[in-house]
Amino acid sequence: MATSDKTAQRYDRGMYPLERAGISKLRRWLTAEAHGNTLEIGVGTGANIGLYQPGTTVTAIDVEPERLETVARKARQNGRERATILACANAQDLPFPNDAFDTVIGSLVFCSIEQPDRALAEIKRVLKPDGRLLLLEHVRGQTSFTRRMTDWLHPVWFALQGSCHLNRETASTVAASGFHLDQTTTHGRGLLQMIIASPTPE
Repeated sequence: MATSDKTAQRYDRGMYPLERAGISKLRRWLTAEAHGNTLEIGVGTGANIGLYQPGTTVTAIDVEPERLETVARKARQNGRERATILACANAQDLPFPNDAFDTVIGSLVFCSIEQPDRALAEIKRVLKPDGRLLLLEHVRGQTSFTRRMTDWLHPVWFALQGSCHLNRETASTVAASGFHLDQTTTHGRGLLQMIIASPTPE
C-alpha cells in the first residue's frame, strides 16, 4: 500500500469518532446545498466526495497532491469519477477564471488557511454573482465557556499541530470579505459553525 494511502487511512480513522458524533450529518446537510459547477477547497481525503447530489460537477482542490490520489479512489468507489475534477491548488491563489462556479464549499479548512481574507477574495472572484459559499468550520467557541476554552488551548494546539487555528471567527471574516451571511448555525456545543453566504455586489 502506498504511503499516501496509509496516511489518508490514519487520518480517516482519527476522524471517525467525530464523524459518528455528528460531523458526517453536517457534511450531508452542507453538500445537499451545493448545485451546478462546484468548487471544493481543501478537499483533504475526500470525506465529502460521495455526498454530492446527482448532477453536481465537483472540482476538488488541495495543496497536498498525495491527498488527491485518495480522493480519486473515493470518487471511483462512489461512481463520481466522471463528475469530479482534481487539481493541486491553493485557495489563496485559485487557477480558475472569474465567475466560474455556482457553489464553493469547504469543510474544516479555514482553520488552516494562512491568509483567510485572501482566500475569500479569490473565492468571491471565481463565484458567479448569484453563487453561494458553503462552509462547515470549527471556530472560536460560541458560548462563554467554549470561547475561553478555545482561546486557552489555541497556543499549545497551534505549536503542536503547526497550521490549525482553534479560535478563528470565520463567519466574521466571511462577512468582512464581501459576503452576505445568509445563514449561520452553531453545532457541537458551540465549536462548529455552518455558514451559508452569498457575494455582495461590488
